[in-house]
Amino acid sequence: MYHNILIATDGSTLAGKAVSHGLGLAKSMGAKVTAVIVEAPFNVFGVPESRSRFLTQEFAQHAAAIKRHASKVLGDVADAAKSAGVSCDTVQREDDHPYQAIIKTAQEKGCDAIVMASHGRSGIAAVLLGSVTNKVLTHTDIPVVVVH
Repeated sequence: MYHNILIATDGSTLAGKAVSHGLGLAKSMGAKVTAVIVEAPFNVFGVPESRSRFLTQEFAQHAAAIKRHASKVLGDVADAAKSAGVSCDTVQREDDHPYQAIIKTAQEKGCDAIVMASHGRSGIAAVLLGSVTNKVLTHTDIPVVVVH
């Protein structure tokens, strides 16, 4: 049924459940997986004015930090996939809108399903903030498996 399953992760414990579920689903169907992590791009407005003359250094530190984080998270997914006997590609993206990067990656990689976690915001937080999962659900026609 599925041939390439996109697994979106941020390295959190809940996302780890989605990774496990996605790998199990892929293994049972003989599918491969594409794991994606979406990191926030450098925010120049997040640099205190007192550090503005060090903007290049701040940018370099941010780039190094997200690369380290993404490498660790995606490396863990790749290791788990290898242990499960599932073929795995990994993708790191930077985007202010993670849901768009997830959908774009799924389209570019020819994924026929997306597996991701729901961080479970409820009430006013869910209304005001929305969630990446909810936005993926409402902006794609690719089937989405949501893990709680």
